[in-house]
Amino acid sequence: MTDHAELIQRRQRLLGKSYRLFYQNPLYPVKGDGVWLYEADGKRYLDAYNNVVSVGHCHPKVVEAICAQASQLNTHTRYLHDTLLDYAERLLATFPAHLNNLTMTCSGSEANDLALRIARDVTGNSIALVTRWAYHGTTSSIAEISPSLSINIGKDVRLFDAPDTFRDKGQWLASLRQTLDELSVQGLKPAALIMDGVFSSDGIFIPPAEEIQQAVDWVRQAGGIYIADEVQSGFARTGNHFWGFEAYQVKPDMVTIGKPMGNGHPVAGLVARSDLLDQFGEKQRYFNTFGGNPVSCAAANAVLDVIESEQLQINAQRQGLRLRRNLDQLAGHYDCIGDIRGSGLFYGVELVKDCESFAPATELASVVVNAMRDAGVLMSATGPKANVLKIRPPLVFTEAHVDLLTDTLDKVLENVQTA
Repeated sequence: MTDHAELIQRRQRLLGKSYRLFYQNPLYPVKGDGVWLYEADGKRYLDAYNNVVSVGHCHPKVVEAICAQASQLNTHTRYLHDTLLDYAERLLATFPAHLNNLTMTCSGSEANDLALRIARDVTGNSIALVTRWAYHGTTSSIAEISPSLSINIGKDVRLFDAPDTFRDKGQWLASLRQTLDELSVQGLKPAALIMDGVFSSDGIFIPPAEEIQQAVDWVRQAGGIYIADEVQSGFARTGNHFWGFEAYQVKPDMVTIGKPMGNGHPVAGLVARSDLLDQFGEKQRYFNTFGGNPVSCAAANAVLDVIESEQLQINAQRQGLRLRRNLDQLAGHYDCIGDIRGSGLFYGVELVKDCESFAPATELASVVVNAMRDAGVLMSATGPKANVLKIRPPLVFTEAHVDLLTDTLDKVLENVQTA
């Protein structure tokens, strides 16, 4: 096991303590290739966590596209350039027809910031509705609607229960209804309901479609709009659909995208109804120096090429079914597995202390995540109690990778139980 104490001390001295590292023994990768990360000593790690490099670390087609464009031109969107327009046409074709405009940003945080700004402007309302442990980004206004980051929730933010399909099964709607009723009594209206397609930070949940439809209908009736945060659940991640919101058969007013869009290159965006952007643009303007630059668009175009040519949505669906089957088999052997939920290559495994109270096993989850890292497989934990194992590998995972992941998890759980 490599000791990185000196490097960690240097990092804290230069970067400050607000930066946090994964794992008790932090990883120090020097190379990435497909589903693998390598440390300097040659040890490799199966990456079952990174949706940022959605088509695999250092995919040659993405690297080639970035290098080719960077060697020719890179500037901003106030000049004409075909690459941005070609990408916009191609990306918008994957959305419902009413979502017909694209605004480029550099990060999902910026995309959510712009979406909330537009929602507040066009509705004339200020209240943002988010789930109790949501994460939507790190800008000042978006950190205020990201309770998983801190307790400093904004005054114009209202929290409601997440759709917990394990414990509550539908009671979240009563929480949202109560929140909307309280706003009405106060003479207030919502600007927007913003939801991550798989409620990743809340613990990874995919509730029944009719429940999401009801939530969206209530918010629209109250004067707000629906923002689908697809930063984590988009780009074929869930297998059955290209976008997470499609599983709920709803039509968002705006969609935010990021992380996997450029396979690690900083590119993100907002897809919206053109009438919303037109209303906003009549009174305000938006410009992002690096958003939509030619190199970013080349990377994003290459990602779409790879998803299509390698049929990665189909692969996510196929490998997701295998992953679910393997995890179900493990659940039959280990009482600490309380629930398994997800879709495609995005799964959560909730660890519990016992099968009667289903009390969250937070400490156990931490032990498992760190033991998996030591065994050469990378994952993390999520949820309010950090007891849900978060499995979110690159879309190029194969059957062999799925089996290696679950075989390693089997060994780790066995060792933990006998320790």
